[in-house]
Amino acid sequence: MSQIATVTVMNIRSLPQRLWMSLAMVLASAVVVAILLAFLAMAKGFEATLSGAGSDTIAVLTREGAAAEINSVVTREQVNLVADSPGIAQDAQGADISAELYVIVDGTKKSSGTDANIPLRGLDARGMAMRSNMELVEGRMFTPGTNEMIVGAGVLREFDGFAIGQEVRFGKNVWTVVGVFSTGGDIFESELWAGARMIQSHYNRGSSYQVIRARLEQPGGLAPLQETIDQEPRLNLELKTEADYFSEQGKQLQYMAIFGRVISSIMALGALAGALNTMYTSVASRAKEIATLRALGFGNFSAFCGTIAEALVLAAAGGLLGSLAAFAFFDGLNTSTLGGSFTQVVFSFEMSPDLFVQGAVLALFIGFISGFFPAWRAARMPVIVAFRNEA
Repeated sequence: MSQIATVTVMNIRSLPQRLWMSLAMVLASAVVVAILLAFLAMAKGFEATLSGAGSDTIAVLTREGAAAEINSVVTREQVNLVADSPGIAQDAQGADISAELYVIVDGTKKSSGTDANIPLRGLDARGMAMRSNMELVEGRMFTPGTNEMIVGAGVLREFDGFAIGQEVRFGKNVWTVVGVFSTGGDIFESELWAGARMIQSHYNRGSSYQVIRARLEQPGGLAPLQETIDQEPRLNLELKTEADYFSEQGKQLQYMAIFGRVISSIMALGALAGALNTMYTSVASRAKEIATLRALGFGNFSAFCGTIAEALVLAAAGGLLGSLAAFAFFDGLNTSTLGGSFTQVVFSFEMSPDLFVQGAVLALFIGFISGFFPAWRAARMPVIVAFRNEA
């Protein structure tokens, strides 16, 4: 152990003598780690935005086979049948359900100036009360029966033209923005809200809706409502808890994490090639030192461990640099992407401790692999050959 410690300290102290080669390995590791963390933070932020909106106490009912709200149609008769079903929470006004519409409208992104889809949701006071973390942060609530709407805080951040007091034209209809709401950073902040009856009228929806939300008597207690659906042929509806519904919607961006890992793996191969070259050069430049230590009685294993330690230190420094860069540039970064209903979902990149652990593991993997073969060469180098090479 004393020999290993001595060789390791010697190798690390000599790093300034190979400054540019060492920096190349550090930067290569940093770039790979930063890119991996950026993709993972994007996927994690999107997942958090969706999962934050889900609740086990809320049931979501859409037309059977509909992949998203935009593809669903629910009739007024079905709304009434659901309201009379057991398992639905009741209050002084009756069944606690919210029949909602979901319409796609256009907005202009601040970042690019291009048009993108935004969801316009039609709902009433019951629907807003089901979003337990909903808070009006600016302005006032829209007046039912008028062309007034409130906008999510995410929409206000990412899109132009939705400040309070502004008039927004969607087709032939002009809406006035009267308030801004927050729902704790979840997916509902990517929406515009207005009165359901006004949207039915403007978009010729008659008495139909896209989705029913219902508060359950017991968290996760879908069985009574599912039994009603199974027994009533007019209820060709699909039933999920809100938590499960958004969990399934969030799976669409799992490809982002996979894509990030693939890109990082490809880049890691390039970083490995550069790191291997750096470490082989390091071993060659220190051949006389290695030979001298061997002549003084240091074993092969100490030379091996010292070289491995040098590679791990450089890779760890790169991993730390890449993690800091990813945190500085991406943590909390607001952006938007296409969601399950072909509309923009506004979300923030989210750096978490487990992502930093993954970045550290990748950096140390690069360091170990890039140091192993040069270390093996250093350990097996005959003393006389080392001196002859130096000569």
